[in-house]
Amino acid sequence: MNPMTPADRLARPLKGLIVGQVRALFNDKTRGERPVQRRQDALFPPDSVAWRVHGDVTSMLVGGVAALMLQMLHPAVLAGVWDHSGFRDDMQGRLRRTARFIAVTTYGAPDDARALLAKVRKIHDHIGGTLPDGTPYRASEPDLLAWVHVSEVLSFLDGWIRYGEPSMSRADQDRYVAEMARIAEPLGVDPIPTTRAEAEAFQRAMRPSLRVDARTRDVAGVLLNQPPPSFAARPFQTMTMQAAIDLLPGWARTMHGLEQPGVGLPLLRAGTFGVASTLRWAFR
Repeated sequence: MNPMTPADRLARPLKGLIVGQVRALFNDKTRGERPVQRRQDALFPPDSVAWRVHGDVTSMLVGGVAALMLQMLHPAVLAGVWDHSGFRDDMQGRLRRTARFIAVTTYGAPDDARALLAKVRKIHDHIGGTLPDGTPYRASEPDLLAWVHVSEVLSFLDGWIRYGEPSMSRADQDRYVAEMARIAEPLGVDPIPTTRAEAEAFQRAMRPSLRVDARTRDVAGVLLNQPPPSFAARPFQTMTMQAAIDLLPGWARTMHGLEQPGVGLPLLRAGTFGVASTLRWAFR
């Protein structure tokens, strides 16, 4: 074992502080939640692409917000959020639960992952209603689940490429999309893409069904302007939201009426990359 250097001793308290803040953000102590421990027998093996994509805090946060912005463009997905969630009062909780779902299904014990997937599918089976134009919807409809799934897969992947692995090969990108079928199939997703090209083709095919109305703008506003969990987190949260807007496909930004940061774009990307690198250093 190598002895700890003076630099290591100085860095250790700072690393502990950063890790503690991040873990507090993603684990609700009032519910007894603890960080998910990585298991060698998880649904995704340690050498999977999912392990390295999902293990990066910053790119997953940026990708997660971008995914929500994409998902809400579908009227039926938006209606499920509008009619059946407390998003207005608990957006942080919603983001935390999504992050925990990814952590448990990627790294957790197989039985825990399968139980969580079954629980989420059961919840979807009981969500439904009517759109403002009178069209009925069910959250368990396979194509709606596919829209949610593809939005997440492409957003997580693009977040990782931008802030974690800019030179990621197309083969590894395809591997990641194919691996995510392990989550999609138990949830009832159909179709399930197995390559990036298939995921992008499905996204293009769904675009004529997408809409923006007053409810879309309301939900997007709540997401992008939610209060930070602490004063210290405010700059990081602002950067994350702007980076998520930047990560969106141009057509989705246009639909939302959002502009890509102009003169400040290089600074935004450099700052977000710096935060990502710092968090990876802290958790290393």
